[in-house]
Amino acid sequence: MEKDDRAGFGTRAVHGARGFVGDTGAVMPPVYLTSTFESGNADGFDYTRSGNPNFRLLESSAASLEGARFATCFASGVSAITAVVSTLKSGDLVLAEENLYGCTYRLFERVFAKFGLRVRYLDMSRTENWAEIGSARPALVWLESPTNPLLKVVDIAGISAVASGVCSPVLVDNTFASPYLQRPVELDATLSLSSTTKYVNGHSDCLGGIVATNDEAWRDRMVFAQKALGLQPSPFDAWLTARGQRTLALRMERHCASALELASWLETRQGVRMVRYPFLRSHPQHDLARRQMKGGSGIIIAELDCSEETALEFCRRLRLFTLAESLGGVESLICHPPTMTHASVPPEVRRKVGIGDGLLRFSVGIEDVADLRNDIDIAMKELIG
Repeated sequence: MEKDDRAGFGTRAVHGARGFVGDTGAVMPPVYLTSTFESGNADGFDYTRSGNPNFRLLESSAASLEGARFATCFASGVSAITAVVSTLKSGDLVLAEENLYGCTYRLFERVFAKFGLRVRYLDMSRTENWAEIGSARPALVWLESPTNPLLKVVDIAGISAVASGVCSPVLVDNTFASPYLQRPVELDATLSLSSTTKYVNGHSDCLGGIVATNDEAWRDRMVFAQKALGLQPSPFDAWLTARGQRTLALRMERHCASALELASWLETRQGVRMVRYPFLRSHPQHDLARRQMKGGSGIIIAELDCSEETALEFCRRLRLFTLAESLGGVESLICHPPTMTHASVPPEVRRKVGIGDGLLRFSVGIEDVADLRNDIDIAMKELIG
């Protein structure tokens, strides 16, 4: 199918990753499990580290779904982060949202800080903090929306407008939303980054990352990083990601509907101190989330009125929510951020941004929502009351 960005999202998701059919008529492309290509071939491939048909198909379709001109695929979300940060130089300043994915924080503080990169953390949900962008003129503004794990929603268009005034590029980690619910490049962000391991692939069977942009210079930097730093995925993982991407729209609709129902019920449950979900009216940025996102996604956070030990025991008693680090798959998962995803963040920093000992992150899958609710209810009655 020729690229047609006028077609709907679901149509592009299904048909966008087809290609290299040859004379076979195959409706799914093959996996090009080759490291090396004959020199001078018509498609310009030479060595898989610098390009492969499976990469090209994924990148083309991902760019279309992101509403961007370009996309570059990587071996993981962390590889994508590394590719972007590798473009900066010693002494550069990054202004970052204070609630970041734990591995992003670890990369900033324990890897790139050794090379002279400076990072300043701000609550980007507060508009009064945006003035710092104008005065500091950072080399990069780093956002997540919704954030991991607290699900803060930041005004991507508003921050991008301020940053544009001082020529500072804006990156948005779009992993929690996926391009079905939110497209940062269309909101004037410079870069949209996702761990495709999560919702885009959606089946918890491969790692991947993507960076999408309309800026040709940034595209060239990402292609260089992919090749020079060896950050490329395997052809099979690229194939799996393109396969999973085909059902993204359907899966996200189910994730959103079930998560909203569970979040609304959790708000009424005794023993729950706090519930956050972008499409709940109680969410501090509810109105912004409704404007900026098509749905609230499949992640809920809830803080139980209990100790760290009881919170972990609650997780272990669940039958349908597996205690695990990841998110975004068809199966439901639960995570205890203080001891898992954000264990590398110092306790005083965690508590400052609001990650308490009883905080849980639910990744709501596509199971029957009544069964998921019953699973949570039983475990809570046994431990919380």
